[in-house]
Amino acid sequence: MNTARRATVLRAAELYYDEHLTMEAIAQELGCSRATVSRLVGEARTAGLVEITVHRSGRAASTLERLIAERYGVEATVVSPPERATEGERLLHVATQAAAKLRLTLSPDTTIAVTWGITIATLARNLTPGVVPGLQVVQMSGSGNTFSSGAEYASGVFDRFGAVLGARVHHFPVPAFFDSAATRAALWAEHSVQRIVRLQQRADVALFSVGALGGGIPGHLYRAGYLDRDDLRSLTEQGVVGDLGTVFLHATGSSTDLAMNQRSSGLPIETLRRIPRRLCVALGEAKAPVLRAALLAGAVTELIVDTRAAEPLVG
Repeated sequence: MNTARRATVLRAAELYYDEHLTMEAIAQELGCSRATVSRLVGEARTAGLVEITVHRSGRAASTLERLIAERYGVEATVVSPPERATEGERLLHVATQAAAKLRLTLSPDTTIAVTWGITIATLARNLTPGVVPGLQVVQMSGSGNTFSSGAEYASGVFDRFGAVLGARVHHFPVPAFFDSAATRAALWAEHSVQRIVRLQQRADVALFSVGALGGGIPGHLYRAGYLDRDDLRSLTEQGVVGDLGTVFLHATGSSTDLAMNQRSSGLPIETLRRIPRRLCVALGEAKAPVLRAALLAGAVTELIVDTRAAEPLVG
């Protein structure tokens, strides 16, 4: 290949691969036919001027879905956001997919128990509007902490469900954690609290995410005054990997031997398991340990995650 020919071939390759021009645009640029451009681009590859590498950093979403279903006995949806997507963009991709799946789940006279948090809030904002007759949405755990009632944060999530779906919303205005198990037991004897608890227990669908205790950016529960340093230290020492609706889990999925759970307003895992459909939505590699714990606990029937969260579950 002489110098002039090499320059023409290289220019065609640059316009095609670097500047992403069409064959027609390149033809106009170089003053030749589209067929000639095609030959020039092919010649660039043959001459070694262009190298094409396919990076396979992980398994295909469909493969991950099958492996998760086989290992954990759940229906899995694995979302593949663009590799260069920001965390916010990844969250939007997963939440939008989960919102569409939830929409197909809802039918008239359904009761859905919902947790609060960033992931579920994003899902709520991306629900397709449309009234579901007789739909009821019940808050799955309290949101109050030592600094505020938590009502403003949580109510925004649940009121969005109500506005978009025409649902009747039942708030749960209690602390996320009580000072003692005895205080919690006393309040659970109140009729107003019992009404909400019964609605939670009779729900047809549960919608929740999970919070990771370690790694990455801590979730809202771990950075907004819900737990003090002694609580966090104790949970870490006990091998807790995270929470599901303010109920903490060991890596094995066990939750019954943790004193903090006796003070939690969250729905116990054994009660959650009685709800027929249980949708868990999460993303990011940091969530994998607590996702695995939730799956081992039998808390999930349908999982919606991104590839980064899915890979470690079957790795």
